[in-house]
Amino acid sequence: MRPFLVDTHAHLCSKAFYHDLPEVIDRAQQAGFGAIVIVGETLADARRNVALAAEYSCLKAAAGLYPEYADIGEAARVIEFIRSMPGHFYAIGEVGLDFWIAEADADREVQREVFKQFIKIAGELDLPLNVHSRSAGRHAVAMLLENRAIRVQLHAFDAKVAAALPAVEAGYFFSIPPSIVRSRQKQKLVKQLPLSCLLLESDSPVLGPDRGQRNEPANALVALHAIAEIKDISREEVQEAVRENTWKLYANMQKG
Repeated sequence: MRPFLVDTHAHLCSKAFYHDLPEVIDRAQQAGFGAIVIVGETLADARRNVALAAEYSCLKAAAGLYPEYADIGEAARVIEFIRSMPGHFYAIGEVGLDFWIAEADADREVQREVFKQFIKIAGELDLPLNVHSRSAGRHAVAMLLENRAIRVQLHAFDAKVAAALPAVEAGYFFSIPPSIVRSRQKQKLVKQLPLSCLLLESDSPVLGPDRGQRNEPANALVALHAIAEIKDISREEVQEAVRENTWKLYANMQKG
């Protein structure tokens, strides 16, 4: 088992990191993060993630289509790009549902259809799904189960614990961001969910410990410390657990 931690969800292709990405990566490594899964919201993000991963070996590229941009044609183009780059992607994401953005039934249906296509390609390529589910946690979990998704990470899950339990039973994982220190919902989620299903994420450049400040991968350590405090266990126990959980989900990362 690799000894380092992994930030399982970050947007390092963001313009927020154009001026100091090497320093951001160095701080993450100094904090113990030997790998960072860099997710994409668009086709352009996917292309940039591939380039970044080629430049920095610790960056592991993912590709997807953020629910806000859900479009059948664009999803097909992203999937075509994923297929054209075998071995370059470690996850499909960021994909999923966002019912905070999509209020109309027609818009939600488009999101569902796009999500279904990404669930399918993830299964075909045996890649983890890195899932967004804002204001749609119960619906996203239901779709994942209905479409027999196997390798799943629910990022920054914002629904109630009851909505998470079927996902736990299915062996899905939940990644916890640094914003847990200011989110009672995330604190309740961590308290109730088993340690065996938790991962670390930063969601950089957002969801940091301080609202309105740029977040970065090193801050995922804040989430680790919060998990330990909430569960009243040692930080070392949390470290070992999240490492083991990460390698279960991202088994392909150990080969690359």
